[in-house]
Amino acid sequence: MEPQAQEQFVLKIIGPAATGIVAAFTSYLAEQNCYIVEMAQFDDPYSQKFFMRTVFRFQKTDKSDSPEFRQGLDAVSQKLNMSWELFSFLKPPRVLIMVSKYDHCFNDLLYRFKKGELNMSIAAVVSNHLDLRPMAEREGIRFVHLPVNKDNKPRQEAELMKIVEEEAVDLVVLARYMQVLSDDLCRKLDGRAINIHHSFLPGFKGAKPYHQAYMRGVKLIGATAHYVTSNLDEGPIIEQEVTRVDHHHLPDDLVRIGRDNETVVLSRAVRFHLEHRIFLNNDRTVVFK
Repeated sequence: MEPQAQEQFVLKIIGPAATGIVAAFTSYLAEQNCYIVEMAQFDDPYSQKFFMRTVFRFQKTDKSDSPEFRQGLDAVSQKLNMSWELFSFLKPPRVLIMVSKYDHCFNDLLYRFKKGELNMSIAAVVSNHLDLRPMAEREGIRFVHLPVNKDNKPRQEAELMKIVEEEAVDLVVLARYMQVLSDDLCRKLDGRAINIHHSFLPGFKGAKPYHQAYMRGVKLIGATAHYVTSNLDEGPIIEQEVTRVDHHHLPDDLVRIGRDNETVVLSRAVRFHLEHRIFLNNDRTVVFK
Protein backbone atom coordinates (compact mmCIF):
# COMPACT_ATOMS: atom_id res chain seq x y z
CA MET A 1 0.00 0.00 0.00
CA GLU A 2 1.38 3.41 -0.98
CA PRO A 3 1.73 5.96 1.84
CA GLN A 4 -0.91 8.66 1.86
CA ALA A 5 0.45 11.88 0.36
CA GLN A 6 0.69 14.81 2.74
CA GLU A 7 -0.43 18.26 1.74
CA GLN A 8 2.43 20.28 0.27
CA PHE A 9 2.70 24.04 0.03
CA VAL A 10 4.64 26.39 -2.23
CA LEU A 11 6.09 29.56 -0.73
CA LYS A 12 7.10 32.22 -3.26
CA ILE A 13 9.27 35.10 -2.09
CA ILE A 14 10.44 38.18 -3.98
CA GLY A 15 12.16 41.37 -2.92
CA PRO A 16 15.43 43.29 -2.81
CA ALA A 17 18.54 41.14 -2.63
CA ALA A 18 20.12 41.06 0.82
CA THR A 19 22.12 38.83 3.12
CA GLY A 20 20.27 36.34 5.30
CA ILE A 21 17.04 35.88 3.31
CA VAL A 22 17.35 32.12 2.88
CA ALA A 23 18.44 31.67 6.48
CA ALA A 24 15.54 33.74 7.82
CA PHE A 25 12.80 31.88 5.97
CA THR A 26 14.23 28.38 6.34
CA SER A 27 14.75 28.99 10.06
CA TYR A 28 11.13 30.07 10.42
CA LEU A 29 9.90 26.98 8.57
CA ALA A 30 12.06 24.79 10.80
CA GLU A 31 10.63 26.48 13.90
CA GLN A 32 7.14 25.66 12.60
CA ASN A 33 8.12 21.99 12.24
CA CYS A 34 8.05 22.13 8.43
CA TYR A 35 9.99 19.78 6.18
CA ILE A 36 11.47 21.42 3.07
CA VAL A 37 10.99 19.21 0.03
CA GLU A 38 12.45 21.48 -2.65
CA MET A 39 14.00 24.93 -2.82
CA ALA A 40 15.40 27.18 -5.54
CA GLN A 41 16.58 30.77 -5.47
CA PHE A 42 17.98 33.36 -7.86
CA ASP A 43 19.62 36.73 -7.32
CA ASP A 44 19.24 38.96 -10.41
CA PRO A 45 22.16 41.42 -10.58
CA TYR A 46 20.31 43.63 -13.08
CA SER A 47 16.99 44.14 -11.31
CA GLN A 48 18.68 43.62 -7.91
CA LYS A 49 15.77 41.40 -6.91
CA PHE A 50 15.89 38.11 -5.08
CA PHE A 51 13.53 35.25 -5.96
CA MET A 52 12.93 32.08 -3.95
CA ARG A 53 10.52 29.16 -4.35
CA THR A 54 10.19 26.66 -1.51
CA VAL A 55 8.08 23.51 -1.42
CA PHE A 56 7.40 22.22 2.07
CA ARG A 57 5.01 20.22 4.22
CA PHE A 58 4.09 20.28 7.89
CA GLN A 59 5.60 17.28 9.64
CA LYS A 60 2.72 16.99 12.09
CA THR A 61 -0.48 15.88 10.40
CA ASP A 62 -2.58 18.00 12.75
CA LYS A 63 -0.82 21.18 11.62
CA SER A 64 -1.58 23.11 8.46
CA ASP A 65 -1.68 26.61 7.04
CA SER A 66 -3.18 28.94 9.65
CA PRO A 67 -3.54 32.68 10.34
CA GLU A 68 -0.81 32.38 12.97
CA PHE A 69 1.55 30.74 10.47
CA ARG A 70 0.89 33.49 7.94
CA GLN A 71 1.43 36.18 10.58
CA GLY A 72 4.84 34.69 11.21
CA LEU A 73 5.65 34.86 7.51
CA ASP A 74 4.55 38.50 7.53
CA ALA A 75 6.91 39.24 10.38
CA VAL A 76 9.91 37.63 8.67
CA SER A 77 9.08 39.31 5.35
CA GLN A 78 8.70 42.79 6.81
CA LYS A 79 12.16 42.64 8.38
CA LEU A 80 13.66 41.93 4.96
CA ASN A 81 11.28 44.08 2.87
CA MET A 82 10.11 41.01 0.98
CA SER A 83 6.70 40.00 -0.40
CA TRP A 84 5.39 36.44 -0.32
CA GLU A 85 2.62 34.17 -1.60
CA LEU A 86 1.58 30.76 -0.27
CA PHE A 87 -0.20 28.06 -2.27
CA SER A 88 -1.42 24.54 -1.55
CA PHE A 89 -1.07 21.79 -4.15
CA LEU A 90 -4.39 20.40 -2.91
CA LYS A 91 -6.14 23.50 -4.27
CA PRO A 92 -5.61 23.33 -8.03
CA PRO A 93 -5.86 26.66 -9.86
CA ARG A 94 -9.05 27.40 -11.77
CA VAL A 95 -8.30 27.68 -15.49
CA LEU A 96 -10.30 29.15 -18.37
CA ILE A 97 -9.21 28.04 -21.84
CA MET A 98 -9.84 30.22 -24.89
CA VAL A 99 -9.89 28.67 -28.37
CA SER A 100 -10.94 29.45 -31.95
CA LYS A 101 -10.76 26.79 -34.68
CA TYR A 102 -7.34 25.17 -34.23
CA ASP A 103 -7.66 22.19 -31.90
CA HIS A 104 -4.09 20.89 -31.39
CA CYS A 105 -3.18 22.95 -28.30
CA PHE A 106 -6.59 22.49 -26.70
CA ASN A 107 -6.54 18.75 -27.35
CA ASP A 108 -3.04 18.45 -25.86
CA LEU A 109 -4.04 20.35 -22.72
CA LEU A 110 -7.09 18.11 -22.27
CA TYR A 111 -4.97 14.98 -22.68
CA ARG A 112 -2.36 16.09 -20.16
CA PHE A 113 -5.11 17.19 -17.76
CA LYS A 114 -6.80 13.78 -17.94
CA LYS A 115 -3.43 12.04 -17.42
CA GLY A 116 -2.81 14.08 -14.26
CA GLU A 117 0.10 16.07 -15.68
CA LEU A 118 -1.62 19.42 -15.14
CA ASN A 119 -2.88 20.14 -11.63
CA MET A 120 -5.80 22.36 -12.54
CA SER A 121 -9.56 22.64 -12.58
CA ILE A 122 -11.01 23.67 -15.95
CA ALA A 123 -13.69 26.24 -15.23
CA ALA A 124 -14.85 26.78 -18.81
CA VAL A 125 -13.88 26.97 -22.46
CA VAL A 126 -14.61 30.24 -24.27
CA SER A 127 -14.49 30.52 -28.05
CA ASN A 128 -15.35 32.95 -30.82
CA HIS A 129 -16.35 29.95 -32.98
CA LEU A 130 -18.40 26.78 -32.46
CA ASP A 131 -15.93 24.35 -34.04
CA LEU A 132 -14.48 22.98 -30.78
CA ARG A 133 -17.73 22.87 -28.82
CA PRO A 134 -18.12 19.07 -29.23
CA MET A 135 -14.60 18.50 -27.93
CA ALA A 136 -15.27 20.51 -24.76
CA GLU A 137 -18.75 19.16 -24.07
CA ARG A 138 -17.56 15.57 -24.62
CA GLU A 139 -15.38 16.11 -21.54
CA GLY A 140 -18.22 17.68 -19.57
CA ILE A 141 -16.65 21.14 -19.70
CA ARG A 142 -18.77 24.26 -19.91
CA PHE A 143 -18.50 25.83 -23.37
CA VAL A 144 -19.31 29.50 -23.91
CA HIS A 145 -19.64 30.91 -27.42
CA LEU A 146 -18.67 34.58 -27.60
CA PRO A 147 -18.39 35.58 -31.27
CA VAL A 148 -16.38 38.78 -31.69
CA ASN A 149 -16.55 41.57 -34.25
CA LYS A 150 -15.51 45.21 -34.23
CA ASP A 151 -18.94 46.32 -32.97
CA ASN A 152 -19.46 43.88 -30.08
CA LYS A 153 -15.89 43.39 -28.85
CA PRO A 154 -16.20 45.53 -25.67
CA ARG A 155 -19.45 43.79 -24.75
CA GLN A 156 -18.03 40.31 -25.36
CA GLU A 157 -14.90 41.06 -23.37
CA ALA A 158 -17.11 42.25 -20.50
CA GLU A 159 -18.92 38.90 -20.69
CA LEU A 160 -15.57 37.14 -20.60
CA MET A 161 -14.51 39.01 -17.46
CA LYS A 162 -17.87 38.19 -15.90
CA ILE A 163 -17.11 34.49 -16.41
CA VAL A 164 -13.59 34.96 -15.02
CA GLU A 165 -15.01 36.55 -11.87
CA GLU A 166 -17.98 34.19 -11.43
CA GLU A 167 -15.81 31.10 -11.87
CA ALA A 168 -12.98 32.48 -9.68
CA VAL A 169 -10.54 31.90 -12.54
CA ASP A 170 -6.83 31.99 -11.64
CA LEU A 171 -5.39 31.54 -15.13
CA VAL A 172 -6.60 32.21 -18.68
CA VAL A 173 -4.94 30.14 -21.41
CA LEU A 174 -5.14 31.32 -25.01
CA ALA A 175 -4.80 27.98 -26.82
CA ARG A 176 -4.51 29.46 -30.32
CA TYR A 177 -7.33 31.92 -29.68
CA MET A 178 -7.25 34.01 -32.85
CA GLN A 179 -8.41 37.37 -31.51
CA VAL A 180 -6.36 40.27 -30.17
CA LEU A 181 -7.40 41.23 -26.64
CA SER A 182 -8.00 44.89 -25.87
CA ASP A 183 -5.55 46.89 -23.76
CA ASP A 184 -8.14 47.11 -21.00
CA LEU A 185 -8.65 43.34 -20.87
CA CYS A 186 -4.89 42.74 -20.95
CA ARG A 187 -4.48 44.98 -17.90
CA LYS A 188 -7.24 43.13 -16.04
CA LEU A 189 -5.59 39.78 -16.78
CA ASP A 190 -2.04 40.98 -16.11
CA GLY A 191 0.14 38.09 -14.96
CA ARG A 192 -2.62 35.49 -15.28
CA ALA A 193 -3.09 35.02 -19.03
CA ILE A 194 -0.77 32.88 -21.16
CA ASN A 195 -0.63 32.96 -24.95
CA ILE A 196 1.11 30.63 -27.40
CA HIS A 197 2.75 32.36 -30.34
CA HIS A 198 3.40 30.45 -33.54
CA SER A 199 7.04 31.46 -33.88
CA PHE A 200 10.26 31.87 -31.97
CA LEU A 201 9.91 35.47 -30.84
CA PRO A 202 11.01 37.84 -32.09
CA GLY A 203 9.98 36.43 -35.46
CA PHE A 204 7.82 36.80 -38.51
CA LYS A 205 4.62 38.69 -37.79
CA GLY A 206 1.37 38.83 -39.67
CA ALA A 207 -0.34 36.26 -41.86
CA LYS A 208 1.15 32.86 -42.71
CA PRO A 209 4.33 33.08 -40.59
CA TYR A 210 5.51 29.61 -41.67
CA HIS A 211 5.21 30.59 -45.32
CA GLN A 212 7.24 33.73 -44.62
CA ALA A 213 9.82 31.58 -42.87
CA TYR A 214 9.89 29.22 -45.85
CA MET A 215 10.46 32.05 -48.30
CA ARG A 216 13.36 33.27 -46.18
CA GLY A 217 14.91 29.79 -46.03
CA VAL A 218 15.01 29.59 -42.25
CA LYS A 219 16.91 26.79 -40.56
CA LEU A 220 15.10 27.00 -37.22
CA ILE A 221 11.41 27.34 -36.46
CA GLY A 222 9.91 27.55 -33.01
CA ALA A 223 7.11 28.57 -30.69
CA THR A 224 6.91 30.94 -27.74
CA ALA A 225 4.62 30.98 -24.71
CA HIS A 226 4.36 34.34 -22.98
CA TYR A 227 2.16 36.32 -20.62
CA VAL A 228 -0.39 38.51 -22.37
CA THR A 229 0.20 42.26 -22.32
CA SER A 230 -1.15 45.23 -24.27
CA ASN A 231 2.04 45.13 -26.39
CA LEU A 232 1.07 42.46 -28.91
CA ASP A 233 3.29 39.35 -28.67
CA GLU A 234 5.81 41.20 -26.52
CA GLY A 235 4.80 39.99 -23.05
CA PRO A 236 7.25 38.32 -20.65
CA ILE A 237 8.43 35.06 -22.22
CA ILE A 238 7.87 31.88 -20.21
CA GLU A 239 9.03 29.06 -22.48
CA GLN A 240 10.32 28.50 -26.02
CA GLU A 241 11.17 25.57 -28.30
CA VAL A 242 12.91 25.34 -31.66
CA THR A 243 13.28 22.65 -34.31
CA ARG A 244 15.99 22.57 -36.96
CA VAL A 245 14.72 22.41 -40.55
CA ASP A 246 16.34 22.55 -43.98
CA HIS A 247 15.63 23.04 -47.68
CA HIS A 248 13.68 19.76 -47.89
CA HIS A 249 10.88 21.08 -45.67
CA LEU A 250 7.91 22.59 -47.52
CA PRO A 251 5.44 25.05 -45.93
CA ASP A 252 3.08 22.22 -44.91
CA ASP A 253 6.00 20.46 -43.21
CA LEU A 254 6.78 23.64 -41.28
CA VAL A 255 3.14 23.94 -40.22
CA ARG A 256 3.20 20.34 -38.94
CA ILE A 257 6.46 20.80 -37.05
CA GLY A 258 5.28 24.14 -35.69
CA ARG A 259 2.07 22.57 -34.45
CA ASP A 260 4.11 20.09 -32.40
CA ASN A 261 6.26 22.88 -30.99
CA GLU A 262 3.22 24.89 -29.99
CA THR A 263 1.60 22.06 -28.04
CA VAL A 264 4.79 21.25 -26.15
CA VAL A 265 5.64 24.85 -25.32
CA LEU A 266 2.14 25.81 -24.19
CA SER A 267 1.74 22.76 -21.95
CA ARG A 268 5.11 23.46 -20.32
CA ALA A 269 4.26 27.10 -19.70
CA VAL A 270 0.87 26.20 -18.25
CA ARG A 271 2.45 23.57 -15.98
CA PHE A 272 5.11 26.02 -14.77
CA HIS A 273 2.37 28.50 -13.87
CA LEU A 274 0.17 25.90 -12.18
CA GLU A 275 3.13 24.72 -10.10
CA HIS A 276 3.94 28.33 -9.15
CA ARG A 277 7.39 28.18 -10.73
CA ILE A 278 7.22 31.56 -12.49
CA PHE A 279 8.17 34.97 -11.12
CA LEU A 280 7.62 38.17 -13.06
CA ASN A 281 10.83 40.20 -13.23
CA ASN A 282 9.90 43.48 -14.93
CA ASP A 283 9.52 42.50 -18.62
CA ARG A 284 11.18 39.12 -18.09
CA THR A 285 10.45 36.00 -16.10
CA VAL A 286 12.34 33.83 -13.65
CA VAL A 287 11.26 30.21 -14.08
CA PHE A 288 12.43 27.55 -11.64
CA LYS A 289 12.07 24.40 -13.74
